[in-house]
Amino acid sequence: MYSVAELVGDLDKLGIRPGETLLVQASLRSVGQVAEGASGVVRALREALGADGTLVVYTATPENSRTSSYYRAATAGLTPAELRKYHAAMPAWDAVTTPASPTMGRLAEEVRLLPGALRSRHPQTSFAAIGPRARQLTERHLWRSHLGEDSPAGRLYRGGARCLMIGVPVWCCTPLHLLEYWQPGRQSQQYRCVVRTPSGERRWRTFTGLRLQDEHFPAMGRVLAGGLGGVLESGPLGDAHCYLMPIREAVDLADNWFRSGRS
Repeated sequence: MYSVAELVGDLDKLGIRPGETLLVQASLRSVGQVAEGASGVVRALREALGADGTLVVYTATPENSRTSSYYRAATAGLTPAELRKYHAAMPAWDAVTTPASPTMGRLAEEVRLLPGALRSRHPQTSFAAIGPRARQLTERHLWRSHLGEDSPAGRLYRGGARCLMIGVPVWCCTPLHLLEYWQPGRQSQQYRCVVRTPSGERRWRTFTGLRLQDEHFPAMGRVLAGGLGGVLESGPLGDAHCYLMPIREAVDLADNWFRSGRS
C-alpha cells in the first residue's frame, strides 16, 4: 500500500511544481492501493501543488444530454412510453448537489466534494477546482461554449496550466477539444438537458453549441506523444503510468495537425 508521502515523492519526480495550476484526469484503480484511498491521492496532489497551487478536475455529466453517446446507449430500443418515463426520471442538474458522472472517475468527485471547491455551472461539461485560481477558472462557463474559449478549458489554455493524466492515455486531456472551436466550417447542433432552477423547479432547457467529436483523439494522441518532445513528461504514480504536459503546447500541436489534414 502506498503512503501519501510516497505519492508526493512520485509527483515531485514527475515534475509537479508548487504553485502551478494542474488539471488532473485519472483512473485511480491504476495507482494501486493507497492509504486513505481516493482522498489520499487528492491529499498527495494538494501537497505537491502547495498552498499557492490550484487543482482542477473535469466533473462532466454527459448523461444529461439527449445527444450524447451515453444517453443513446441508455435509451436504445425503448418504446415511446418507456422513453417518456426515462425522461421523467432523469435527475435535474444542480451545480452544488449533482455528482460528477461515474465515467469521470472517483478523483473528480473527491475534489468536487472538498470544502471550498468551486464548480462551473454547465449542466453537461462542468469543471471543479480548489485553490487560489479556482474562482477565476470556474465563475463563467457559457452553455454554448461547452469546452471552448468561454469555459474553464479555455482559461486553462490561456493561463499556462498543465494536465496530469494518471493511468489514462495522453489524448484524454479534455481541453484538446478547444481545437474544434477554431476550425473553419465547424458544425453546431442543439443540446437539451434538464436542470434545477434557482427556485427549485425542474426544467428542460434547449441551447445551441458546437458539435463536439472525439473520433480523432486516439490518432491525435500519437501525434502528441511523438511531437511534444521534452515538454511531455512521463513516469509513475504508485503503479500508474502518468503523462504530464502543458495544455497550450499540446492544443497548438494538435490544432496544426488537424488543420493539415491529420497526416
